[in-house]
Amino acid sequence: MSMPVVAAEVDLDRENAVFRKVVRRVVPFLILCYVVSYLDRVNVGFAKLQMSDDLGFSEAAYGLGAGLFFIGYFLFEVPSNLILQRVGARTWIARIMISWGLVSAAFVFVTNEATFYALRFLLGAAEAGFYPGVILYCTYWFPTYRRARVIAMFMSAIPVAGIFGNPLSGWILDTFHKVGGWQGWQWMFVLEAVPALIVGVITLFYLDNGVRDAKWLSDEEKTVVEEALVRDTQHHTVHGKVWDAFREPKVWLMCCIYFCFVMGQYALTFWMPTFVESTGIKGNFAIGVLSAVPFLAALVAMNLFGRSADKRRERRWHLVIPSLMGAVGFSLAASWSGSTALSLIALSFAAAGVLTCAPLFWSLPTAFLGGTAAAAGLAVINSVGNLAGFVSPYMIGALKDSTGSSSIPMYVLALSLVVGAAAVLTTKKDVVNR
Repeated sequence: MSMPVVAAEVDLDRENAVFRKVVRRVVPFLILCYVVSYLDRVNVGFAKLQMSDDLGFSEAAYGLGAGLFFIGYFLFEVPSNLILQRVGARTWIARIMISWGLVSAAFVFVTNEATFYALRFLLGAAEAGFYPGVILYCTYWFPTYRRARVIAMFMSAIPVAGIFGNPLSGWILDTFHKVGGWQGWQWMFVLEAVPALIVGVITLFYLDNGVRDAKWLSDEEKTVVEEALVRDTQHHTVHGKVWDAFREPKVWLMCCIYFCFVMGQYALTFWMPTFVESTGIKGNFAIGVLSAVPFLAALVAMNLFGRSADKRRERRWHLVIPSLMGAVGFSLAASWSGSTALSLIALSFAAAGVLTCAPLFWSLPTAFLGGTAAAAGLAVINSVGNLAGFVSPYMIGALKDSTGSSSIPMYVLALSLVVGAAAVLTTKKDVVNR
């Protein structure tokens, strides 16, 4: 696609108005897609409350199954993102959503550890490419200096999924238990898979592949967006070949940073119901409601930090501070595990920090990656980083089985976040602070 000549003068008021229109059209739908995605990815945390007893799973077996999602995710991430770039976001994101909805519903047939492991792997393979694909898609619409706020809005889907999905999952477990001869966890997988199938079909009609395809923008508005993107890409390191991304040292630094943050993120999402239950709370719906509280704190924090990062055009300390918040939160949760109220305060602090890191992180690699390798680079970072989604739940389960303590895993997670914060400070501020 040819880009227009960049205008000498920029009408910021006009540009702001156009991008507000783009945000209203694009971002809410992407949030909806990610809410559905995240709910199907992590509802296994609630299924555990019944499924582990029904099927005789150990803590380590559950942790391994939860984490195997990310092995499938890792193996198919880069090819999926490259296909998205080739065939277009509309078709490929719709394919991803429909296929993961079908696999998620198939969990109703889990009868033993082997089928649980196989379906978790297949779910990861089905969903591979969705998240980095959306991050890549955002680069088609928003320049770097607008992206942290947009990605923070998009990733609000994670706490939103927790706020609404956790009570919903708990309610389904209690209300549908033994209905029609099925367990509550079986009903939960089936009912929560339906939105993915519906939204996947809607995606085929709603999403545009890029600016030029957007019939809801005038030609003048399209030019405003494209000129902003051209100005922004002048700062990118443009790579012409896919394999250039694998030879870029900054890509591997980003993998390391993201791995540290994802360790904390999936510890929360997969184990939050168990953490809350361990404080003495009974009843799945009550556990679901209380599990939503930390996600409320995260929803506020991630959008405040995202706005601040874009306003100040500062990226590093806006990542370091929340990562250290998360480390403090996990450490306090380990110390206060005997009190429900204090544990929720600590977990809220941890969630606010950890979940804020995720959207703000992506302003780092998208600030320097460009060209054909951008799709591969973003997928590499996401897939390698998301291996922590395999390591984290399995580590927690194994440590809980071997030590009988929930505190030791918390301290390990806190250490991971401190390492991530230190790695962020090794990045060059003149590269990422835009």
